[in-house]
Amino acid sequence: MKTTIAIVMMLAAGSLAAVASQEEEKPYFATIGSDGIQHVEIVGGSYFFKPGHIVVKVNVPVELKVRKEAGMVPHNIAMNSPEAGIVFDVSLGEEPKIVKFTPVKTGRYSMYCDKKLLFFKSHREKGMEGVLEVVE
Repeated sequence: MKTTIAIVMMLAAGSLAAVASQEEEKPYFATIGSDGIQHVEIVGGSYFFKPGHIVVKVNVPVELKVRKEAGMVPHNIAMNSPEAGIVFDVSLGEEPKIVKFTPVKTGRYSMYCDKKLLFFKSHREKGMEGVLEVVE
């Protein structure tokens, strides 16, 4: 009986994890505010960005409000896509910081944390990477 209950609980946990994973993969579509700027809030944490997939419009200014969740581990958010007009590297703190840019080319561009401790994998290698998708 205990084995059956344990199996049912593991299956339920796996199903919940699959649903949560699917929710996180859904793209976040930035909306243009009354100021003509696309506003997006991003939180970085234990090897994630939320949202992890952001969709913005080309040639429309973007303002990212970035911060990290509470904790001692240092994180940053970086993008290096000069061909799209998107280049920044900002250390994340618990207080939000603003990053402004205007994407000039459609495509999918990586945002990532490049922090690394000694010989361990970088945060990017541990999954702290997202996508900024620029569309018409």
